Amino acid sequence: MLAIADGPLAYPTGLSAPHVRIAVDSPQRAVTPLPVLDWPHADAAQLIARAHACGIVGMGGAGFPSAQKLLVARDTVILNGAECEPYIACDDRLMRDYANEVVMGGRVMRRATGAGRVLLALETAMPEALAACAQAIAECGDGEIELIAVPTIYPAGGERQLIRVLTGNEVPRGGLPRDIGVVVHNVATARALWRAVAHGEACTRRIVSVTGPGVQRAGNWDVAVGTPISHLIAQAGGYTQAAARLIIGGPMMGVAVANDDYPISKISNCILVLADGQLRDPTRELPCIRCGDCARVCPAYLLPQLLLGEVRGEQWPRAQQQGIFDCIECGCCDLVCPSQIPLTQHFRYGKSELRVREREAERADAARLRHQQRQQRLTEQQREREQRHTTQQDALTSNAAVDAAIARAKARREARGTDLP
Repeated sequence: MLAIADGPLAYPTGLSAPHVRIAVDSPQRAVTPLPVLDWPHADAAQLIARAHACGIVGMGGAGFPSAQKLLVARDTVILNGAECEPYIACDDRLMRDYANEVVMGGRVMRRATGAGRVLLALETAMPEALAACAQAIAECGDGEIELIAVPTIYPAGGERQLIRVLTGNEVPRGGLPRDIGVVVHNVATARALWRAVAHGEACTRRIVSVTGPGVQRAGNWDVAVGTPISHLIAQAGGYTQAAARLIIGGPMMGVAVANDDYPISKISNCILVLADGQLRDPTRELPCIRCGDCARVCPAYLLPQLLLGEVRGEQWPRAQQQGIFDCIECGCCDLVCPSQIPLTQHFRYGKSELRVREREAERADAARLRHQQRQQRLTEQQREREQRHTTQQDALTSNAAVDAAIARAKARREARGTDLP
């Protein structure tokens, strides 16, 4: 280990976090694996613990800990193999080469969640992957895994959109897929879980697409987590003269970064280098003309033109009522907007601002609760002191009465003694 230092994260807000810099051994040595699990006879707790121990997270982009998603029983497990954006091809490559491991990972997930069925979803534009998965299901399936081809229409790979296409059910506004008995995992996550269970391997590698007109040789690479993007660009032959923008992710939902010093993370599915002619001119933003094109293409059935007004006016309660947190940041509204308004950028800002306000409100509520508890404690202590004081006064009063009675009795005895001849 060379150092632990803050480094940038590939987030629109430009967050940073501690990074560990490691010098690679030569020759490279594999980490000692964990013991292999007899997964058909293991209980759900053992499988979930293994997912946690091996660092399995959602590798489709969200990065949510998979162990948390496996904790609650489900009716349906969906394996998402539908590439979410243009240019990205890492999942297609994964399913062509490792379809058996994806299917076995789906079986492990079914056992961990107690689900009745597993749906493996691929796009119709993936004939080789579809064939490989069909063969894998025939060889490794348990009769509860169904292969489904979905239309190659962006954003068909979005979680909520895929659930609607496959099950016909809608995730309620403000809810989660688990609310309707569904859990969605990326196919790369399924494979990583299988490697963790059957081989004891931690999640330290992933397949990454390096593509776009800005690189010499596009392709998919199996790389270690932490590999600098610059190394991948070099493997792709370097930049072309047309290279103008570097994006981590796809062209619609990816994050533009200033340089290639960023490391590959578990959620880095694509490194995209666009040419100058593919970029929008940020200086050409015009006023909204209320054409409604953004609403017609919104896969979440929102009204982006109204939502934009609420965000710009900082009308945060109304923005929540308009469903800002249901926005999946797909960028479709940006693409069709004739005024070239960066709607998605505004919605990201709005969601970030609302989360900050929610955290501040939670801190204020916690501080108010602490103050109320302190006041209650002080009041209780004061009441206890007053009660002790009253008890002491009562005791003193009682003692005084006894002493007075004794004195009277003594006086009477003395008086009787004086009266005797």
